[in-house]
Amino acid sequence: MKGIFDRIPLKLINYVYWLLLIYLVAALGWWYIELDHQNDQMLAFQREQILKGNDSSLTLEQAVDAHDRNAKQFLGEGLTFLIFTILGAIFVYGAVRRQIRYHLQQKNFMLAVTHELKTPIAVTKLSLETLKRHQLPQEKQEKLLSDALNEAERLDMLCNNILLSSQMDAGGYESIKQEFDCSIALSASVTSFSKRYPDRSIQANIPSGTMVYGEELLLRLVFNNLIENAIKYTPANAPIAISLTPLQDAIQIQVADGGPGIPDALKQKVFEKFYRLEDERTRKTKGTGLGLYLSARIIQNHKGMIRVEDNQPNGCIFNITLPKLTAE
Repeated sequence: MKGIFDRIPLKLINYVYWLLLIYLVAALGWWYIELDHQNDQMLAFQREQILKGNDSSLTLEQAVDAHDRNAKQFLGEGLTFLIFTILGAIFVYGAVRRQIRYHLQQKNFMLAVTHELKTPIAVTKLSLETLKRHQLPQEKQEKLLSDALNEAERLDMLCNNILLSSQMDAGGYESIKQEFDCSIALSASVTSFSKRYPDRSIQANIPSGTMVYGEELLLRLVFNNLIENAIKYTPANAPIAISLTPLQDAIQIQVADGGPGIPDALKQKVFEKFYRLEDERTRKTKGTGLGLYLSARIIQNHKGMIRVEDNQPNGCIFNITLPKLTAE
């Protein structure tokens, strides 16, 4: 049964839903028209009986008054039922649509994560088998080892994202915050990616000695996610700019890429869980839709703010603002 519902297109569900809602509203309208018609017929019958002298217990004024009260009652009940029906329909439609969208995102996530897990393992296995079976020049050996290390690092980041996301959603993660040097943490992330991708241009402007209060492990995860995204979407010949700017009571971290950019309408949606851009230029890139979601959750947990802006001439800038020292 579940497999049958999974194969039903979302558009068909929308059509059926709105068709049933229109039928319900039409039935409500027909019910009101019939009751109002019966009320008019009752008044006409009572007027006829009163004029003929067959009903001495009711005057014409009383019959008209009863007719008006019934008309107001039918109208009030009909409008009340219509309002509650429309409000309920809107609520149900929104809730069901969110659940369907979340279900589809989960399916896409499972497909993506399966590919993301298998690819690093396959590349690492192939590199190690090649090193074992063949006597290769030193340069090729280093290249294969570098590829295997990059895939192992990517696999480690993916596992960390999945585990941390599960723990945060379940409320089982206990954050341990303390004062640490954010300059050193950000520089370490930049150095790590520079070694993993020596052919990419990563421009960093990070002044030393910038202290913040938070959990270094989680913020390092945010830095890694943003830098990896920048490398993923930026053309190989374009630079990636990373900067840290101390402010009066906060610090600002920017990761700027030269990729295709993000439309204004989607700048907030990219931080939703499992969400990935549907643009053809970005659809084929690696990813699970967890990195930016986790980054936003972590920055929010640190009482900071993360937003995405347009880069010039193209690309986007992820802008993070964190308070310097705010112990809870």
